[in-house]
Amino acid sequence: MTKKSGTGQYDLEDRTYEFARRLRAFVKRLPRTICNLEDVKQVVRSSGSVGANYIEANEALGKKDFRMRIRISRKESKETRYWLRLIDTQHDASLNSERDKLVQESTELMKIFGAIL
Repeated sequence: MTKKSGTGQYDLEDRTYEFARRLRAFVKRLPRTICNLEDVKQVVRSSGSVGANYIEANEALGKKDFRMRIRISRKESKETRYWLRLIDTQHDASLNSERDKLVQESTELMKIFGAIL
C-alpha cells in the first residue's frame, strides 16, 4: 500500500494489487492437497478480480458502469474471503495467521467498496 502524495489517503489500486500479491505468496506455502488445489485456483482468480474490476471502475464509461464495477469488486472480495476460509492450512500457526490477515483485508476491502457505493 502506498500513500498518495501529501493526502494521507491510501491508493486503493495499490492496496488491491498488494492484496492479490500477498495472497499469491500465501498460497505458494500451502500444503498440496486435492481440496487446496481446487480452492487455490478459485481464490487466486477472485483476489485478482478485486483489483482488476476496481481499475475498470476508474475507467468507467458512466456512473452506471462505475457502480457495476464497484459492485463486482465488492462481490469478488466477499468470494475471496469465502475461499480463504475453506483452505486447509493443516493447523500451521503461521499459515493460519497469514490467512486471518488476508480474510481481514478482504473484509475491509468489501466494506470500502460498500462505502463507495
